[in-house]
Amino acid sequence: MKYQVIMFDADGTLFDYDYAEAYALESSFLHFKLQYSKEQHLSKYRTINHNLWKDLEAGRITSSKLRLERFETLFDGTNLALDYLTFSQVYLAFLSQTTMMIDGAYEICQYLSQRYKLVIVTNGMREVQIPRIHHSKLKDYIEHIVISEDAGYQKPDPRFFDYTSKITGQEIKNNAIIIGDSLSSDIQGGINYGLPTCWYNPARLVNRSSIVPNYEIKHLCELKNFL
Repeated sequence: MKYQVIMFDADGTLFDYDYAEAYALESSFLHFKLQYSKEQHLSKYRTINHNLWKDLEAGRITSSKLRLERFETLFDGTNLALDYLTFSQVYLAFLSQTTMMIDGAYEICQYLSQRYKLVIVTNGMREVQIPRIHHSKLKDYIEHIVISEDAGYQKPDPRFFDYTSKITGQEIKNNAIIIGDSLSSDIQGGINYGLPTCWYNPARLVNRSSIVPNYEIKHLCELKNFL
């Protein structure tokens, strides 16, 4: 199939979200002069955050609720006099500063931009994604950034991709492919919209779900094999 548009997820596909998350959480603890333990706090936070993002994808909670609830749950039982809204704002500010990319992300975007329109499609928060992308080396290769908060719908909702078509001015259903690390968000979203999909799976996780991508890659450079 001849594609015109390549849609990339942001976190975990182009940007190193594990690094960003760890940096932002530790920096936030230091900002508020709180004792921080990577072993204790980061692993707990990641579990909480992962589960809440699944709820967001499924439409069970709002982005505003996620912002607060993840820290309310993290600090539950600690008796700290914290303003969770302020803590969340500080955390997101640190998160927006991180431009660390996945290995091969810059090279593959530079390569593909010569042949295709590159679009980032993300469920991430606007106040984080816009600054980090604009301050990254990818900014010259990405033509559009489509964010769920602007669309009013999250991947995998087909209406997110309707919005993407509108923003890009492209009938993406007929000429695009989506590449991402999340089966439930990126790949299911592509399937829901009738798009070819490519699962970025660097850890070579076993897919035990019923969600079947068209392609699967371990490294982003493998995209050159079929794009």
